[in-house]
Amino acid sequence: MQFGIFSVSDITPNAVTGQTPSEAERIQAVVRLAQHADEAGLDVFATGEHHNPPFFSSSPTTLLAHIAALTKNIVLSTAVTLITTNDPVKIAEDYAMLQHLAKGRMDLMLGRGNTVPVYPWFGKDIREGVQLALENYNLLHRLWREDVVDWEGGFRTPLQGFTSTPRPLDDVPPFVWHGAIRTPEIAEQAAYYGNGYFANNILAPNFHFKPLVDFYRKRFEDYGHGTREQAVVGLGGHVFVARRSQDAMNTFRPYFASFSQGRHTLEEYARETPLSVGSPQEVIDKTMTFREAFGDYQRLLFNVDGLGLSEETALEQIELLATEVIPVLRREMAAGRAAQAAEAPTHASLVLAKYGDAAPRQPRPNPNRGDNLTGTSPYQDTDSRHQARYPRAV
Repeated sequence: MQFGIFSVSDITPNAVTGQTPSEAERIQAVVRLAQHADEAGLDVFATGEHHNPPFFSSSPTTLLAHIAALTKNIVLSTAVTLITTNDPVKIAEDYAMLQHLAKGRMDLMLGRGNTVPVYPWFGKDIREGVQLALENYNLLHRLWREDVVDWEGGFRTPLQGFTSTPRPLDDVPPFVWHGAIRTPEIAEQAAYYGNGYFANNILAPNFHFKPLVDFYRKRFEDYGHGTREQAVVGLGGHVFVARRSQDAMNTFRPYFASFSQGRHTLEEYARETPLSVGSPQEVIDKTMTFREAFGDYQRLLFNVDGLGLSEETALEQIELLATEVIPVLRREMAAGRAAQAAEAPTHASLVLAKYGDAAPRQPRPNPNRGDNLTGTSPYQDTDSRHQARYPRAV
């Protein structure tokens, strides 16, 4: 099972000091958080995508490529990449490039996002959000698996004889998680393709997302990818931990109060939602209830840097998670894990599943493709049954 952290990239005033970090300060702080997560032995670092203040992560691939160069082991992901307002061709290109630069240490989570105005900013209609998400991923799935793609859909210009470059590393596409908190169509799509399903598991009552997870598991099995227990599930979580329970509550209270604006007390919110605030053992106990509700799952990502917490405090959170919480969770999760439960997919496991002991494909381009109008085969080993056919140039 994979444990990690995610950042939504918010830039929020510190509730104690009143200071708001600059964009430059916050970007560098998140890079250091990812580095420390890698050094501390966490499995995953993920960042969101936003295109408006008070968030900074408008270009996750740029940020994650930089982090990849500074880290050694941690898997880099997104939380989420906007499948609705990004062109699937550009997603295919950008994330394949990131996959190469990270040497396979990456995957991505796709979602519709929760910022309504982002749709018109990118020339889209929010009323078509679900259809955009479904069609765009259908195209992305093909772009990563077919050297030559002909495509005609409802939301972008047609493609004829198109080759997305670079091809995925080892000709094995990045693993995809579909993130959704309210949309069964997205859970259905994840199940259809045998991809992962991620429920953010924050800002909602306890176990609020269980019906969607159960639906995804059922449909995963219906499509023949394995049993319900073998479906690939990820969960989010929000945590604040200190060595003593009361210290955790006292320290986190002003940050929560600024977020809550008097709508809830911290005690109520921690009791009624997945938020975990307390000692390491209390966080462990709360987290173990997730498995009771959702079954065995493959990835858990904690948010530790939101609501205006300082970089120093977020670094302390990573250290406590890595030393006091996650080692115990690893043992307890493993002890009760069903024998048939899937492992979290990685690039290495996907390469092994595709090739076994054989050497992975390394695509080598044929010449004379620069204008996309000459030649029929983009790579020396492209299947001759799938040759590009182009419109006649006049």
